[in-house]
Amino acid sequence: MKIKKEERQRLLTETIEQTPFITDDDLAKKFNVSIQTIRLDRMELAIPELRERIKSVATYQRNETVKALPIDEVIGEIIDLELDNRAISILVINEEHVFSRNKIARGHHLFAQANSLAVAVINDELALTATSELKFTRQVNQGERVIAKAFVDGENDKGLTIVRVTSYVGNEVVFTGLFSMYRSKEQKGEYSNETSN
Repeated sequence: MKIKKEERQRLLTETIEQTPFITDDDLAKKFNVSIQTIRLDRMELAIPELRERIKSVATYQRNETVKALPIDEVIGEIIDLELDNRAISILVINEEHVFSRNKIARGHHLFAQANSLAVAVINDELALTATSELKFTRQVNQGERVIAKAFVDGENDKGLTIVRVTSYVGNEVVFTGLFSMYRSKEQKGEYSNETSN
């Protein structure tokens, strides 16, 4: 059943506010209308296209620089970064990321996006992954956009920094990872504590 234009545009605005990286194609499916209708709605509402929304978020949010690895070694595009706190990256699943027989993303690409984001969020040039616990919760298909969100969650009893990464397609969780990270400052702190005892 189709909803009235005014109601659809209200819901469209709400949806984009909640999930700013949703595509016009996904919106068209959600509201059971054509992509052209979604584009016209966005124009009337002065909502920019996805690429412009990503750029504006990236310009506004990325006020810090990755220290632990060169930016071109991060898998996906970092659009939000606050060192030792949080980070977000986007990876569009293209043909090179999927199995040719079924167009499903290879798991190591989802891991690489999450792991490189866990490294990138650490404010230390020598940050490295010590251990990780991973869970793939659903397959990801070619053409889908994976949004990975990393949060620094304190230290464990070994002095390693804990980073939790959750990856989404739309609002659906597709991957979770718990990463324990080495960092030089922590190791130096551990050693100085041991020698002073």
